[in-house]
Amino acid sequence: MSNKLLGIVGFFKDPYHLLRAAKEARARQFKFCDAYTPFPIHGLDTILGQKRSVVPWVTLVMGLAGCFGGFGLEIFTSAISWPINVGGKPFNSFPAFVPIGFECTILLGGLATLAALLMFCRLPNFKSSILNESITDNTFALYVSAKEESFREDDVKNLMEKCGAIETRMVG
Repeated sequence: MSNKLLGIVGFFKDPYHLLRAAKEARARQFKFCDAYTPFPIHGLDTILGQKRSVVPWVTLVMGLAGCFGGFGLEIFTSAISWPINVGGKPFNSFPAFVPIGFECTILLGGLATLAALLMFCRLPNFKSSILNESITDNTFALYVSAKEESFREDDVKNLMEKCGAIETRMVG
């Protein structure tokens, strides 16, 4: 670990104090804040200024790519590359292509969702010094990064304690 200060973590016993601290941090224009909770808290993402995820759009685009890719592969192989007349049926029989198109949609959409989730969440993160094993077992935590323009250790500690933090810890 380096000696450089990365930020301050405040630990809270209940979500109400965490929400209060998050509102205060946003009121002071802190942009690099994050919360760690044992369960989702309604409205916390809005207070911290989190934007909607782009993962559903990645899933949609890759699912459509899988669908069109599956249909395109079947049309190419059965009607263009190697046409075989079986019982007088047409070479490009759409109803017969639906199961493969559906399976390709699910396969590419699911794999792209997993890849996008890992990429956007920057996982796996082996260097994180903020989290320990029990941070979200029974406590709520608010992290304020030292990258903030108006970051001062004493002010952030006072903010956390004023909002009901049971403990503040410097991370570095």
